[in-house]
Amino acid sequence: MVACLPIESICKRKARPVEVEIGAELVRQLVDTQFPAWSSWPLRRWERAGSDHVIYRLGDCLAVRLPRGDWAAGQARKEHAWLPRLAPHLPLAIPTPVGLGEAALGYPWSWSVARWLDGEAVVAERLADSEETACDLAAFLTTLQRLPAPDSFAPGPHPELRRRTLAAKDDRVRASIAAVSAVFEADALTRVWERALAAPVWAGKPVWCHGDFHVGNLLMQRGRVTAALDFGGLGYGDPACDLDIAFTLMTKRTRAVFRAALGLDEAAWVRGRGWALAGGVTAYAAYAAIEPRVAAQTRRQIAEVIAEDTTLYLR
Repeated sequence: MVACLPIESICKRKARPVEVEIGAELVRQLVDTQFPAWSSWPLRRWERAGSDHVIYRLGDCLAVRLPRGDWAAGQARKEHAWLPRLAPHLPLAIPTPVGLGEAALGYPWSWSVARWLDGEAVVAERLADSEETACDLAAFLTTLQRLPAPDSFAPGPHPELRRRTLAAKDDRVRASIAAVSAVFEADALTRVWERALAAPVWAGKPVWCHGDFHVGNLLMQRGRVTAALDFGGLGYGDPACDLDIAFTLMTKRTRAVFRAALGLDEAAWVRGRGWALAGGVTAYAAYAAIEPRVAAQTRRQIAEVIAEDTTLYLR
């Protein structure tokens, strides 16, 4: 149950700080020194970027994407290595890296330049009740999961594709639940979380996972989802981590369509609710007081997780 309390009353000091100031002058110098062919192209900040990266549009057809802090370091290099290998096999467009920038000029991490993908941000108000969208997204995940193992694309090992377990998030999730207990019913959140931790682990072979598959990382055109973005969490393991989208975008009815099309077992869905809860509650605790867009998205996400089974999860 969601209480009607102001966002500003919680977690004002929980936001993860930006560790590096990434202004236009710095980005301009990084581009000009490392990619001089684009030095004359106009550069403008894209204000709708997510919480992990700052994005600048370079000309009309490129995007410059720079990690805000060390928690996102390494993502550019992983995407540069893997996205060109996966893209030809997937039914949605994904970013095409065209340049890998290196640390320089006081900026400490790798960064990327990729082809700009046109489209509108996907919002629940537009597509939540679309069975077509639910089927499209299930088809994308099914295709991704059926791709050959990483060694089929490049000899291993591939530690960058190793996925964290739900249990590894336990301390942070419980701390976040406590932090938002004035807004959400902590007992209900804890029940969802503990059930997910107790669920049987994935018994199938590891599969490819997007790793951050939620409404904020999708684009649409003419009412259809056309692109998936932000593969910084790309990994190989339990597909339950990609069930976030069922709670950040869908309704109970379209979630059932998505679930039937995807074909995962009950244990995967219990773990998937745990992944969705973990992402929602930690993001809400960290950003709700300073990012209204994140607050609205994660409030919906958490409410949908709890409402998935009213008998079990609601008081």
